[in-house]
Amino acid sequence: MPDYSRLVKAYDIRGEVPSQLNTGIAAKAGALFVRLTGADRIVIARDMRATSPALAAAFAAGANAAGADVIDAGLGSTDYLYYCSGSLDLPGVMITASHNPARDNGIKLCRAGAAPIGEDTGLAEIRAWLEHDDIPAPAPVPGTTVRRDLLAQYAAHLNSLVDLGGIRRLKVAADAGNGMAGHTVPAVFAGLPLDLVPLYFELDGTFPHHEANPLDPANLRDLQDLVRRSGADIGLAFDGDADRCFFIDETGEPVSPSAIVGLVAARELARNPGSAIIHNVITSAAAVEIIREHGGTPVRSRVGHSFMKAQMAEHQAVFGGEHSGHYYFRDFWRADTGMLTALHVLAALGEQDRPLSELVAGYSRYAASGEINSRVTDIAGTLDAVEAAYRDRDGITTDRLDGLTVAFADGRWFNLRPSNTEPLLRLNVEAPDGSSLAPLRDEVLDVIRRPAAEPAAG
Repeated sequence: MPDYSRLVKAYDIRGEVPSQLNTGIAAKAGALFVRLTGADRIVIARDMRATSPALAAAFAAGANAAGADVIDAGLGSTDYLYYCSGSLDLPGVMITASHNPARDNGIKLCRAGAAPIGEDTGLAEIRAWLEHDDIPAPAPVPGTTVRRDLLAQYAAHLNSLVDLGGIRRLKVAADAGNGMAGHTVPAVFAGLPLDLVPLYFELDGTFPHHEANPLDPANLRDLQDLVRRSGADIGLAFDGDADRCFFIDETGEPVSPSAIVGLVAARELARNPGSAIIHNVITSAAAVEIIREHGGTPVRSRVGHSFMKAQMAEHQAVFGGEHSGHYYFRDFWRADTGMLTALHVLAALGEQDRPLSELVAGYSRYAASGEINSRVTDIAGTLDAVEAAYRDRDGITTDRLDGLTVAFADGRWFNLRPSNTEPLLRLNVEAPDGSSLAPLRDEVLDVIRRPAAEPAAG
């Protein structure tokens, strides 16, 4: 029997194909999705992995058997699926494993209007139904599946949200990582004042050049080299399902995602004065300062799209950003979209004459450690030990909104939070400068890794 406790995760259904996820499970998930949403019509899209067509067809067949009609929107990015769900006001399904290795695949689900479905909003029920093999009986009249390509409408909608018509012409190097940006970028950029220098735009779910995960610096090197060689004004690095975008400046150096949060927040606040902006617990303090300086209200959130989207809705926020490269927009059904973020950054760059490195310098104020992972045997006990080591010191505040955050009166802070899927603690440290960051980083790691803990790569 499949181990559904490992297959159905916090935000999606994801595992190795066919040992963990197969067409039989996908068909059951399709029927259960119809039960969960009560929908009589859904929309489905898929990425370029070799196993995606069969899984998409099986999911659609399961939904049809449960009585729902299916719109097959074909190949697309995850934010393309969110567009389909939002514009059609239908529950949506994306077949993708994002940046995971080629052997994996997955199923992302949302309700009508791209509203997220996570563990607390439906996935736990689907897991329980699968574990008990509680699958709906076939409907008296099965649904049908029809093909409908909405790529042109998706591109037009994004371009309606950001005007690039008056910018200076830019040379843009983009690395699709053989993922879905190779399909969506040409459609969105067509007709814009951009000279595109494509890298790895061939759709290939085996990822022959590098993993489609821009969070790993090793996967940015080819794009960094291309930016330097081609004289590009900017580099864009997309993950496998293209819902995240990372940025490289004209010198070939990565731009902090927190700087992008500040930059886009400033643009959105210029159009929507006084609005709330959501940021997660590991976003730089600089972004929070910039939100306030531009008249916005910063709202702190746990890491993860279900938490970010819930906060977006609760506070009617115009924008939300995570240091992991996920960016959320009220005008895009509060969903995350790397492509719309790219358009905002391109507009900001092209509307003035400075290079990207100078443009983002004003949004990057502090030194950051990056994420450091430690493998531990007792997650809760280690968090308690770290909190105990700091909470009684003068001028220190602690909170447990997401893991443990410890803030110092001199502007230093760190966050330590558990991984959703592995026995890891993830540490992020920020300080006014490198000389004050390094000692704090090393001190916290020493507490984390005593003696029942062992270091993990990354």
